[in-house]
Amino acid sequence: MTNIVITGCSTGIGLATAKYLQHKGIKVYATVRASSDIEKLQALGFKHVLKLDVTKADEIKAVIEHVLSKDGKIDVWFNNAGYGQAGALEDLETKFLQEQFETNVFGMHEATRQIVPIMRKQGHGKIIQHSSVLGLISLFGRGAYNASKYAIEGLTDTLRLELAGSNIYVSILNTGPVTSDFRKNAMQKLQENIDIENSIFKEAYLKNLSAKKSDVPFNEEAISVAKVVEKIILAKEPKPRYYITKATYLLGYLKRILSTQLLDKILLKLG
Repeated sequence: MTNIVITGCSTGIGLATAKYLQHKGIKVYATVRASSDIEKLQALGFKHVLKLDVTKADEIKAVIEHVLSKDGKIDVWFNNAGYGQAGALEDLETKFLQEQFETNVFGMHEATRQIVPIMRKQGHGKIIQHSSVLGLISLFGRGAYNASKYAIEGLTDTLRLELAGSNIYVSILNTGPVTSDFRKNAMQKLQENIDIENSIFKEAYLKNLSAKKSDVPFNEEAISVAKVVEKIILAKEPKPRYYITKATYLLGYLKRILSTQLLDKILLKLG
């Protein structure tokens, strides 16, 4: 039976993907950052739930060792865990940028660094890196998140070259707006870590905080991501990159054909 380890399964895309794949008969090891979420997922019918904070190398190692002790292999590793720190760069203290990178970039890198030798030894494997449309283009007020996803793009493109001929495939997901708790958590981070009241961007922040999910164009349900992950699992040679949502296709296309100045004008309207 094919198995997969998914990071960040407490809510949203990770949870939806884990549910979908388990229903499809794939052995899912769903991991969660908070111990309190283990029972929640078990109550939902998940058979294999493990604690994993991707910022802790020892927890990554423990998950890998557990799965290997049960199955003797890890077929697919999905680096899904991440969050968004909202706020203009001039309002963002460097420590919060560092926190963003600790999870989105360094945690992903540490998990990848630990899983590659395992897959080399077993002679096969698939690694899925969750980037974003914001790894292709940037939006106003999302600098920390934009930067983390651009970093993921560079790391993944390099890793793919380094794994050429190894029978280990690396795929990157450029996901656009998808129904999850991502926006709610980003707005919480905005309120916690940004001095909104004294910012030149106060009006923009308040507008963002009052916006409804329905205001986001081209939004899709999380099942869209789950189906792409299934496609990667089933593919003999998965593609290196998958666009998810119409927003990603549109903005990815505009990035290729428009001048930087013209694209900036469009992105400012979206921000």
